[in-house]
Amino acid sequence: MTTQTPATRRVLVAKPRGYCAGVDRAVQAVEKALDRYGAPIYVRKQIVHNTHVVKTLEERGAVFVEETEEVPEGAIVVFSAHGVSPAVHEEAAGRKLRTIDATCPLVTKVHNEAKRFAAKDYDILLIGHEGHEEVEGTAGEAPDHIQLVDGLDSVAGVQVRDPKRIVWLSQTTLSVDETTETVARLRERFPNLIDPPSDDICYATQNRQVAVKEIAQDSELVIVVGSGNSSNSKRLVEVALDAGADASYLVDNASFIREEWLDGVTTVGVTSGASVPEELVDEVLAHLAAHGFGEVHEVESVEENVRFALPHELRRDLRAG
Repeated sequence: MTTQTPATRRVLVAKPRGYCAGVDRAVQAVEKALDRYGAPIYVRKQIVHNTHVVKTLEERGAVFVEETEEVPEGAIVVFSAHGVSPAVHEEAAGRKLRTIDATCPLVTKVHNEAKRFAAKDYDILLIGHEGHEEVEGTAGEAPDHIQLVDGLDSVAGVQVRDPKRIVWLSQTTLSVDETTETVARLRERFPNLIDPPSDDICYATQNRQVAVKEIAQDSELVIVVGSGNSSNSKRLVEVALDAGADASYLVDNASFIREEWLDGVTTVGVTSGASVPEELVDEVLAHLAAHGFGEVHEVESVEENVRFALPHELRRDLRAG
């Protein structure tokens, strides 16, 4: 085997990568709530699916809980970017909690679609992963009308009341290609299946998948920075492999990179999930540079300029001083 010299080794960094507008909004909501009200600020579930972000906020005084019943009565609780069901809002009201709803506006859009189609008595096929917080929140909007379709293998088991009155919705962080395949399989069974008014896969998920495809075709190895419970990060690994990378791995941070992954590799692609701060990508690039991958090229496939306002409850109190 020929030993590669440092000059031949390079890194292709995908752009866009990392924080999307919904994640940025949610993290800022917790930070500004801590600034405005002081610690502790309670957060139901992980505000976003990233270990580093959660740990950093914990160090500032955020307290992460699984359910609202763990929050002291009358305290402030932030709902995560993944959204919650109406039942969770009711539980919070029953405990007299002050709530800050940091649900991503694009997830809220899917919730609204679910409510609208349920009001028209449609059967709703929700494409997503069982147990994911976003799926639980959306399904909770219309539990009598929604059934989960978790991948191609579950299509055969779908049962509907009227095959002429069904619509599909999806979790926002899925693989675009996977969702397209699932919809196509559903439509084979149900030709009258209605599409949602607009694409449910969020712009950031799509853009990051387009970007990783572009670098993967020229990379032997693609490193995706993201936590193991991040759906959109795990999808990036799958997309990179489908797009031509010989190998692709998900790492929480640079310390997870194994030396043998770099053996014989000349080009490494690097990207990060939508809940990953840029400092973790910088650490990965520094680690690669220390192993001879000092030549770095950023490959931009789509320009992003989306911004979301902070939750209205928080904006109101910030304005009041």
